[in-house]
Amino acid sequence: MNRLKEKFNTSVKTEMMKKYGYESVMEIPRLEKIVINMGVGDAVQNSKVIDEAIDELRVIAGQKPIVTKAKNSIANFKLREDMAIGAKVTLRGERMFEFFDKLVSIALPRVRDFRGVSENSFDGRGNYSLGIKEQIIFPEINFDKIKKIRGMDVVIVTTANTDEEGRDLLQLLGMPFRKRG
Repeated sequence: MNRLKEKFNTSVKTEMMKKYGYESVMEIPRLEKIVINMGVGDAVQNSKVIDEAIDELRVIAGQKPIVTKAKNSIANFKLREDMAIGAKVTLRGERMFEFFDKLVSIALPRVRDFRGVSENSFDGRGNYSLGIKEQIIFPEINFDKIKKIRGMDVVIVTTANTDEEGRDLLQLLGMPFRKRG
């Protein structure tokens, strides 16, 4: 069993039960899925770039990503409808816990001048969005083989009803939020 999943089942559940006074174990918020999205605007000029992004995302997530396509044509950007412009992967279950563990314990601390992630990126329903500026913070990425540094969006979807419950859940799971004050 994954280290983080074990922590959730042993300590996080009891902490959340105490703090919010849930009557049933099923009321406790939990991680539902993590969606990693990488937009590749360069793919408009060079379609090979999308393959590199897919390979990098596959290595980071441990699962094959799907290609995202443009919904509309935009003449100013030389963009046609159904043109490949990014890649995304949705992680659930064991892989989700593995990725979250890797994100909070290895990748985020490798960010230069890292002081914690913002607490203001919740959506009102307990889900958290995080922008990563460079994919090289992940240990699986070989720095020498990277042609271009790309960013990605990580969306952590929880079953929490409020931002406060979502924040507490992520904090108990080890998310390094920025200290207030």
